[in-house]
Amino acid sequence: MSSHTPHDQAVSRHGWVRAVGVALAGLLAMAVVASLGLWAAGAADLPQGAFPRVVAATVVTAVGGTVELSGSAGELAGTQGDLTVMPLSVTLVGALVVGAGFLRPLRHRAVAGAGELAGWAARIAVVWLLGLLGTALAAHQTFKISLGDDTLSDLGDLFGVSPEAGFTTDVPLTLVAALVWLAGVLVLALLVSPGAPLPARLLRLHGSVRPAAHAMVVLLLACVVLGLVVALVVAATRGHAAETFALVLLGLPNLVWLTFTIGLGATWHGRVDGPFGLPMPHVLDEVLRTPDDARLNLRSLAEYDGRVWWLVAVDAVLLLVAAYLMAARSPVGTPLWRHAVHLAVALVLTVLMICLVCRVSAHYGLSVLGIGDLGGGLSGEVVLRPQVWAALGLAALWGLVTGTLGGAAAGAVRRRGGTAPV
Repeated sequence: MSSHTPHDQAVSRHGWVRAVGVALAGLLAMAVVASLGLWAAGAADLPQGAFPRVVAATVVTAVGGTVELSGSAGELAGTQGDLTVMPLSVTLVGALVVGAGFLRPLRHRAVAGAGELAGWAARIAVVWLLGLLGTALAAHQTFKISLGDDTLSDLGDLFGVSPEAGFTTDVPLTLVAALVWLAGVLVLALLVSPGAPLPARLLRLHGSVRPAAHAMVVLLLACVVLGLVVALVVAATRGHAAETFALVLLGLPNLVWLTFTIGLGATWHGRVDGPFGLPMPHVLDEVLRTPDDARLNLRSLAEYDGRVWWLVAVDAVLLLVAAYLMAARSPVGTPLWRHAVHLAVALVLTVLMICLVCRVSAHYGLSVLGIGDLGGGLSGEVVLRPQVWAALGLAALWGLVTGTLGGAAAGAVRRRGGTAPV
């Protein structure tokens, strides 16, 4: 007698159809968000029909792929550039869609075999990689650059300089990054969802890992929701609606998760030079627009706006709520010190993820006859990187304190009413 249920057989029979649906839904959702964000940023006016290719490049970077800036300007001139940034609004939407699609055929079950989960994930991965391969191959474009005023233009004509700049993708590296991204999303989806089935050998994770993972995802999404509310208020009261919506649709998590770590006391180093800029409020741009590396933390920001100290209070509230949710979902009788350790470890991993995905590095330069920046403001640089170890240490401290308080609160509610609400 077969041990497979009709539902298992349906999943197996229609696995490829479902896999195509999940992978394409994720890519389509990311492309739509990227298109709307780039449209709000004015990219629809790019010449030579470049808009779809820029959208493709944005999707590639959203899954950790690499976009390389390239250019040529004749024998006497040269261009160079690099770009490392993830549009995390696009990333987040893709992760939510793919994760939900992965879990959908597995719902209403307590246990799933490791082979079944691996096979289901592998089918999605095959379709996902094929979709990213096509996207990466489409993400290339070349633009001609104007040298500016008449004198520079004449000089360019004299030396036969016709600067061009463009972008392309490192396809093999992009596919590797996309596969790692997908694996991370699928594993996190299994860990976060309380109703998702696990292999019998991993059921112990249900009471130890899942509550903390769920609490961290709620924390990150709460930061995004708060940032969205603030952005909508700013758009309604201060204007600049197009720029605000471009930020929301492309880089809102970049900003709010960076801000969250600053509220914990973390320090970021960076610099903004030239025509480039970061999708962030004016006060952050002012702090970073210095000749040398600037320190981006609570103290440096408070010199421009004292209200940034409220970030500490906001972070404290968010972490206490997350700690309570984690403790309320944990098995009854879990010691208080274990709540503290679980939240500390989860928060350290979360902050490490933020430090990795919120880094920014962009540089572009044009030179003729060895003279840099001949194009008059065409060269520029944007750098943003964290003090990782200090940030992780602060995250551990915050996690221990708020984990203890949240566990105590959940325990008090259980003693008073029998069950802690979640």
